[in-house]
Amino acid sequence: MEQKVVISYNLGNDILSAIEGCEHDIIFIITDTNTSEACLPVLAKVKELNDAINIIVKATDCNKNLESLAEIWTLLCTKGATRHSCVINLGGGMITDLGGFAASTFKRGVNFINIPTTLLAMVDASVGGKTGINFCGLKNEVGVFNNAKYVILCTEFLKTLDSENIRSGYAEMLKHGLLSNNTMWAELINFDLDNPNLIQLQKMVGDSVGVKADIVAKDPLEMNLRKALNLGHTIGHAFESFAMKKGNPVLHGYAVAYGMICELYLSVVKTGFPVDKMRQTVSYIKEYFGKMIITCDDYDELYELMKHDKKNTSDQINFTLLGEVGDIRIDNFIDKKDIYDSLDFYREC
Repeated sequence: MEQKVVISYNLGNDILSAIEGCEHDIIFIITDTNTSEACLPVLAKVKELNDAINIIVKATDCNKNLESLAEIWTLLCTKGATRHSCVINLGGGMITDLGGFAASTFKRGVNFINIPTTLLAMVDASVGGKTGINFCGLKNEVGVFNNAKYVILCTEFLKTLDSENIRSGYAEMLKHGLLSNNTMWAELINFDLDNPNLIQLQKMVGDSVGVKADIVAKDPLEMNLRKALNLGHTIGHAFESFAMKKGNPVLHGYAVAYGMICELYLSVVKTGFPVDKMRQTVSYIKEYFGKMIITCDDYDELYELMKHDKKNTSDQINFTLLGEVGDIRIDNFIDKKDIYDSLDFYREC
């Protein structure tokens, strides 16, 4: 199904247009315990949503699980949802992933609209049709490809975010810049994340979403080019799962930023990425994202987590690397020694 992405300057009108574009008898709004308080009141101004049924799940990514999914399915069932109902996912990536999966599977699929409220969800999770839940301690282990019919992007919601969540989303934008061109990359690594200009950021969000949307349109089911969007994620997801297992979770974008340090190192070693651009990018990440502490004793566990990456087709781990900014090299199978070297670089840089 084609996905319409709307950069919103009038949220009420854009929600109304999206609702009119979706067949619906009953409208359900899925939020978490945070966005139900901080963001749901904004939708109260849209009179067409006055009769919508609210479904609230527990916040944070650790609740993107089978229990929360079953809770949503149960409420959809008991509140009379049909194949002609419509779901609005109002929240961050946890809600767009979980709510999108619930909508995609209930009665074999109902229409859904994503209204992301975090920067991470705006530039990543809400666009591109990936839905799912965490399972068996692994990120996004179960899910389906299915586009929201509409994605409405409104940076007004960013005023509700703390600086850590702004930075978490910005990591994905930095990834899109590396995949795109030197102009976009340079703007990103010169942006002041301590005092973000939301007007400038709105334009940059549009550019970032455009990069992802273009890649997804060319490869919706991640057969080839879409693997580019995994830059930083192969090791990043391992960092994220590792931190979750240790009971010390890190935000997704922070884990991706740390993963990009490792994977840019591999890009220098394996595909000739310029050392100066790696250093500039790593310096920016260190300044704004700090560091997750690991030791060499953790390498084996991190490597085992990497082996669960869905891109892998052999005993070696499959990476997306870069030959230059915008020069994407997919399907690089890297051996354990080189991966451990990249973890050494991460710890020492």
